[in-house]
Amino acid sequence: MIPNNKKPLQDSLTLYSPAKINIRLEILKKRKDGYHEIRTIFQKISLYDEITLKTTSEKGIRVTVNDPSIPVDYNNLAFKAASFLINDQRLATGLSININKKIPAGAGLGGGSSNAGTTLKGLNTLLNLNLSLKYLQKLSLSIGADVPFLLSEFNTAIATGIGEKLKPLTLKTKLWFLVVFPGLNISTRWAYNAFSKYNLLTKRGKNIIVENSVANIENTVSMLVNDFEDIVFSMYPEIKKINNNLMKAGAAGSLLSGSGSSVFGVFSAREDAEKALSGLTLRTSHKAFIVHSL
Repeated sequence: MIPNNKKPLQDSLTLYSPAKINIRLEILKKRKDGYHEIRTIFQKISLYDEITLKTTSEKGIRVTVNDPSIPVDYNNLAFKAASFLINDQRLATGLSININKKIPAGAGLGGGSSNAGTTLKGLNTLLNLNLSLKYLQKLSLSIGADVPFLLSEFNTAIATGIGEKLKPLTLKTKLWFLVVFPGLNISTRWAYNAFSKYNLLTKRGKNIIVENSVANIENTVSMLVNDFEDIVFSMYPEIKKINNNLMKAGAAGSLLSGSGSSVFGVFSAREDAEKALSGLTLRTSHKAFIVHSL
């Protein structure tokens, strides 16, 4: 039974699950526990999956997804998040999770992690658990290092540690992004292992001071660094070409997001992003999204 005799406030709930990009990503060192110490600037963007949670009389968790390539078992991060919470709170309720995917998988946009965070928040509301955000973030960290941010109320934040230590940033201007997904799935584990293998700990920008607010597009562009780019671009020349083409098409700056494979260009207006998109030559395997900062 639900603890403390609490009853669900309703039997279903639909939430939007936003994607993220990394405006900056530095890998500082490898820790003794095997994780990497990072510093990154997360930014939520207006690309969403839609998640519907529904309590059921049947025990267990059932996940359905509109994309057949997405797993529906414990390898699905929304499934894993629900399982963690149900076990942690000793709940007997059955659960149905329907995910309408718009965020491509393996793209460096945090789709799976966002689904996990949204599921935790949604279940906290749906099952009337009244758990604190801090508690949910602690529970979520073993699911993925970017889940605590995607769980948070922050739209922009600098994250340190393995990504769990968050400091909010204020983005004072609305930015537009042209995100291009080349249809390649890059494993984050592979990227970190490759980074460690070649000992590519960069010395650039380690002493950068990030203010509490980002004033304009110029400030944003000045912070664009991703330590995974050398590895990913050398392994996947196609991704490097997309990055270069975004700059040629008029982006103020462009960057790999996370460990890839998506690349985004930064623009001050939607019209500029649309013009850039019209000038790109995309393959049939590519997907492009014009989105803005949240």
